[in-house]
Amino acid sequence: MRRLALIFLVLVAVPVVLVFGTGAGGGGGGGNYQVRAIFDYVRAVPGEDVKVAGAKVGKISSLHVTPDNKAAVVLDINRAGFSPFHTDAHCTIRPQSLIGETFAECSPGSARAPVLPAIKHGDGKGQHLLGVQHTSSPVDVDEISDIMREPTRERLSILINEFGTALAGRGKDLNAAIHRANPALRDTDKVLAILAQQNRTLADLAKNSDQVLQPLAARRQQVADFITQANRTAQATAAVRGDISAGIHRFPAFLRQLKPTLTDLGALSDEMTPVITDLGRAAPGFNRFIIELGPFSKASIPAVKSLGQATTVGTPALVKSLPIATDLAQLAVNADPVSKNLDALQKSLSATGAVNRLMDYIFFQMQAINGFDSISHYLRAGLILNACSTYVTKVVAPDCLANFNKTSAASASSSSSSTGDPILDRTHAAILKALSGQKVAPSTSGQTNTSATRKPSLLQRFIELASPNANQQRQAALNRIRAGAKRDSSPALGQAAPALNYLLGP
Repeated sequence: MRRLALIFLVLVAVPVVLVFGTGAGGGGGGGNYQVRAIFDYVRAVPGEDVKVAGAKVGKISSLHVTPDNKAAVVLDINRAGFSPFHTDAHCTIRPQSLIGETFAECSPGSARAPVLPAIKHGDGKGQHLLGVQHTSSPVDVDEISDIMREPTRERLSILINEFGTALAGRGKDLNAAIHRANPALRDTDKVLAILAQQNRTLADLAKNSDQVLQPLAARRQQVADFITQANRTAQATAAVRGDISAGIHRFPAFLRQLKPTLTDLGALSDEMTPVITDLGRAAPGFNRFIIELGPFSKASIPAVKSLGQATTVGTPALVKSLPIATDLAQLAVNADPVSKNLDALQKSLSATGAVNRLMDYIFFQMQAINGFDSISHYLRAGLILNACSTYVTKVVAPDCLANFNKTSAASASSSSSSTGDPILDRTHAAILKALSGQKVAPSTSGQTNTSATRKPSLLQRFIELASPNANQQRQAALNRIRAGAKRDSSPALGQAAPALNYLLGP
């Protein structure tokens, strides 16, 4: 069967090579990037398309015949991004329609291969040469059907009769032409070459396949079930192929959105490296902590059980305390304005120093009343004498009023008014005279009579009873105060005896 197929291919390919390999076409053209591809034969005309992966990238510029009777096809690549071609590039001529139109389908090659060299001189100078070993021209179906028509079949019979003479000594050329005419044969040679390089691997595969297939044969039911389940999975996948297609369609957008996240994740991993290192250093301590936590957990079991029993007892109490908690919540809501006002007051007191001033007042007040002599505590005070400093039961001085009254009526009333206490009246009169610049005469007779007729007070009698010498000491102190007042008194005050008698006693 293989021999028949080979003979058929020879009968078809060789006449085509001989007929079309001698054809020639002329013309000129040029472009940004030109490839001079060498074919055994071509069935194309200038102006037809050049495609790469189905995309139009240029036109066939011209066709020429090489000195060794090959077809040189100039491909003008005028679309950016599809040049240059590399040394592993490949071009073939394929039919484009049923009316005989064709196009050149090319693969520019891989970037790791060198670029095609440029022709430095001769035909096609400046163009990039793609050798015949990288081209192919498959035989079309219409060309096979043409050999059945007259006079082509008579000519074919003549060629076959003279075939041996024509190809005598050119077996290699015929073999190369046949392989180039059918890309499948060329690819088959490549596959066979790869298998020949892997013959030892194939031998090991054949040798070890029994060991691989033996467990599979022992579990043939599982293998069969796997195939069945795979079939069901494929059916289920086919049922939702629309969703899968939509997911694949949205996958590039997902990748674009995922890229910034992965970038941030990479930066986070870089920043977390010191943290992870520190955690690694702290791992022994954590291990020890966890180990030590075991006995603690065992020891806490009774406490947890007791806590559970306590919750059983305390649950009714908590339920009963719910109204109280509700009232407290309402109290908290109602107390919120008060708390805000207290907070504002506290902030104001802190800002103005009121607390410090209050403490100063308490301190100075205590200092003022903590005096103590041989009799009792005494108050440290400064005496201020003016018309408004005396004790009265009625307003007698118009200058001491806090109201804006008429001075004439106030003066008239003040001169004739009395406090009801003769000592206060005399004291007040003496202060007014001293303030007005008049001299105050001492009233010795009144003082003597008063002191002679007045009985000692209860305090004086208590002091005399407690300490017999206290009266003498007190009288001596009063005499010193009176002497100092007479010696250092202000001229404006005049005689201060009435005031001293009122404050210190006769």
